[in-house]
Amino acid sequence: MYGTVMIAKVKGPVDEMKSRSERWAKEMGTDVGFIDEWVMATDDGRCVVAVRFESKDAYLKLADNPRQDEWYRTEMMPLIDGEPQWIDGEWLAT
Repeated sequence: MYGTVMIAKVKGPVDEMKSRSERWAKEMGTDVGFIDEWVMATDDGRCVVAVRFESKDAYLKLADNPRQDEWYRTEMMPLIDGEPQWIDGEWLAT
């Protein structure tokens, strides 16, 4: 499994970010090798979003998809204060 973690300061309620992510998963997720997503609201007003995909290839294919870029710019960026931090990598089983 491969994926990404986004750490960002949120402008509004984290619930709105979670709601938009859930909508994305229903609309696009199954078409792109999406497995699951976890959202954490931190005590200091940030959120941590962890997303897993079937493979690195599936993740990179989504990252290069113009539809994904449009969705991120119109749905997520308005909810984020500043530039988020992204951490990509292989998810290891525990």
